[in-house]
Amino acid sequence: MLKRIPFFLSLCLILISLNTQAQTTEELTQLKEQKSAELAELEGQLKELTGKVDGLKAEVASLTDQLTPYPRWDVGAFGTIGFNFTQFNDWLSKEAPSTTASTIGFTLNGFANMDQKKYFWRNGANLNLSWIKFDDRDDDVDGEDFEVAADAFNLTSLFGYKFNDKLAASALAEYRTSMLEGRFNDPGYLDLGVGATWTPIQNLVVVVHPLNYNFVFSDSAFDFQSSLGAKVVADYQRKLSSGISWKSNLSAFISYEDPEELSNWTWINGFSTAYKGIGVGLEFGLRMNKQESLASILAGNLEEGDNPLQSYFVLGLSYAL
Repeated sequence: MLKRIPFFLSLCLILISLNTQAQTTEELTQLKEQKSAELAELEGQLKELTGKVDGLKAEVASLTDQLTPYPRWDVGAFGTIGFNFTQFNDWLSKEAPSTTASTIGFTLNGFANMDQKKYFWRNGANLNLSWIKFDDRDDDVDGEDFEVAADAFNLTSLFGYKFNDKLAASALAEYRTSMLEGRFNDPGYLDLGVGATWTPIQNLVVVVHPLNYNFVFSDSAFDFQSSLGAKVVADYQRKLSSGISWKSNLSAFISYEDPEELSNWTWINGFSTAYKGIGVGLEFGLRMNKQESLASILAGNLEEGDNPLQSYFVLGLSYAL
């Protein structure tokens, strides 16, 4: 009889445990159903509120548009100044122990954009100049003057007639040249063309002109050639985070007459941080131009067959107006 008591106790404990587990599962199932119902109700309310918020945003944007007078002008300028000065006196670990080196450069970007209900007019300019001097003070023959290290000027004007908020028929004039050492308009590039302008998102402008003529002006020995082709321009600017701005411009010409020899492209990017208009700026540019390479080969500055990727960068203080 005594041996059966532990058996009955164990059986009772098992039955109690199963009953408790069943009650717990049932309670959890009921709680889940209750929470699911609450979630469904809140999701419905959220969907309704989201629709109201989107509608109010559209109404506020429409009212803001109606209250903003035409023409709408957006005018501004920003740039970067970079400089570096070094001097060594009897620094014997150097091959030239007494030297002075200086680098001065700056970039300037300006824009004036006008917007009307049915058309727009966007204008921009970019100037990049820098000079460098290296003087070995122990060498009397060594030059002491500053030499040009960077020299680029670009001017664009884009006019468009709007079909809607994102698409417009457009005409573009773009001029590029150097400014110093008698290189103004030697060579100089003038693009004139018509086509379409697309603005898929805010601050992005894409120009596609299948009918464009690339005029090339030059007084040098090399015979630069003008040609008919297509023009593609993409311009984008955005604030990446608080105080950090990015501007990017890609300009490409694809020649119909000789795509390999007469095409060219230039891509310029600028980054700047600003506190009350002053900060740190970086601008770098890339360019491919086969005709300029051939002219440099003729002048003896490049090896036969070379067509390098041209580049520059300026890092220094930035400012915004």
